Amino acid sequence: MNALTAQPQKKKLQAALAHASGDKRFKILEVHMKKHQFQHDALIEVLHKAQELFGFLDDDLLLFISYKLKLPPSRVYGVATFYHFFTLKPKGEHTCVVCMGTACYVKGADKVIAAVSEHAKIKAGETTPDNKVSLLTARCIGACGIAPAVVYDGTVTPRATPESAVEQIKKWM
Repeated sequence: MNALTAQPQKKKLQAALAHASGDKRFKILEVHMKKHQFQHDALIEVLHKAQELFGFLDDDLLLFISYKLKLPPSRVYGVATFYHFFTLKPKGEHTCVVCMGTACYVKGADKVIAAVSEHAKIKAGETTPDNKVSLLTARCIGACGIAPAVVYDGTVTPRATPESAVEQIKKWM
């Protein structure tokens, strides 16, 4: 084993033994994987459960899933980063997700993001230092008829304006 392969192998082993730390969430996740018979095609369901349990998907958690499902870490990471509903960082208490699909973008989604960014002093993909607000973007939420659409804590809001978005963020801060 050379130096290039030793580090990933060590990380995999650490991830596989993570639940030995006494964190019961790993055991619950492992039971969930067993329910799906450790099938490769259950990856999305397993990632959903992991995010539900831990709040976000950090590197060690992704390696644990990779090891248990016998999948390459690149595949697990690729799926976790492809879908917008998975997050690799802790989210804030409140989330503001701005749709960036074509219809929303054309109708001003970029201005909504700019206004929220300026008010909250964060960029898209970041969380305020006090962990109150996360500003996220989505490729498309499928609400083109009400563009620009913004999702506040899971509630879709039609025809958002920079002013209406800032008003909502002010309530949270």
